Amino acid sequence: MNFAFAALRSFVRQRRRVFIFGTLTALLHVLVLMWMGSQMGPRQAVHRDQERVAMVTLMLPQQSAPLHVVPPPPPPPPPPRATPKPRKAPKPVANPPPEVDVATRAPTFSEALADAMTRPGDGAVVGVPGDIGLPVETPPAIRDIVQVSAPAEPALPVYKMAPPPSANLLLNVDRVDADGTKWTGEAAIGWHRAADRYNVKVEIGISMLVTRVNLVVLTSDGTLGEAGLMPVKMTEKRRGRAETATHFNAADKKITFSAAQGSVALQPGAQDKASIPLQLAAIARGDPGQLKGEIAVQVAEDKGASVFRFIVVGQEQIETRMGTMQAWHLTRPPLPGSYNSRLDIWLSPEHDWYPVKISNLEASGAVTTQTVSKITLTEPGS
Repeated sequence: MNFAFAALRSFVRQRRRVFIFGTLTALLHVLVLMWMGSQMGPRQAVHRDQERVAMVTLMLPQQSAPLHVVPPPPPPPPPPRATPKPRKAPKPVANPPPEVDVATRAPTFSEALADAMTRPGDGAVVGVPGDIGLPVETPPAIRDIVQVSAPAEPALPVYKMAPPPSANLLLNVDRVDADGTKWTGEAAIGWHRAADRYNVKVEIGISMLVTRVNLVVLTSDGTLGEAGLMPVKMTEKRRGRAETATHFNAADKKITFSAAQGSVALQPGAQDKASIPLQLAAIARGDPGQLKGEIAVQVAEDKGASVFRFIVVGQEQIETRMGTMQAWHLTRPPLPGSYNSRLDIWLSPEHDWYPVKISNLEASGAVTTQTVSKITLTEPGS
């Protein structure tokens, strides 16, 4: 028993030493590990802080080195288009059918006659208007005058005046187009004066058995004085169109137009296209000696005014339905920039100097002629 107890006590002592030695060894290891941890901790923290600073630095914009953006390369140019092949011109068709167009078709009788008598802006005058000019048979010496340029505009002359007595005139209208087409019609001039007033009415149309269908009607109303006829208002009414008016304001010395804006300075002795033939008659009756050289008169139409310069050609014989007449021939050559037609008027001294023939030659070669067929005096005592 003692041996066993001694052996057990020896065993316990050995184990105690081992336990104590192991415990001390473990504590030593723990202390070494704690010491090493205390030495390595700050360094790892500093390293982590440095990493954070580096990351923040990378995230912040760098002022010293701005970002350089490289632009994308330009797109490639489009491939060149193929040049289209020229088309072959169509072969001309022999005798192509004529195309009918409202703007270019041949005018009706009414349209052609009305346009010939009252073509706006071309120096039109009573029954006359615009395109009245020299007849085809005009002598060569007179035709040469057409080419003479109009002189500069001097002050218009003052003429002695003696308007003819009141009367109604009938005239036959004959027109020959440039292609030879012929037209006929009738014109009537009603001239009336009373005290210091006057009225002119011009009707142009087609004769229909016992009546006349008017294509255009011109009227001129005004006063009479030392300057002869002094228009106040002229109207023009063409079939199928609105009436236009031209106003002469003597107080303001202006001519105004319902068919156009603006105004024109009113010159002494100014006329309209309805009154001009009677004003020429008044000049001739005032003093036949005035029928020489040139007679200049301002004439207003529906959209403007220009100076008509009539050259006195001389006396001629004309054939009318009233017989052969001696008449004074006045011609107005074309004036570049104002009118391109030629106007001719014949005044008969044996019939109170009334206009007994009016003709116009257009630039195209068409001719419109009005010839008196009847004169009826309507003034008492005349």
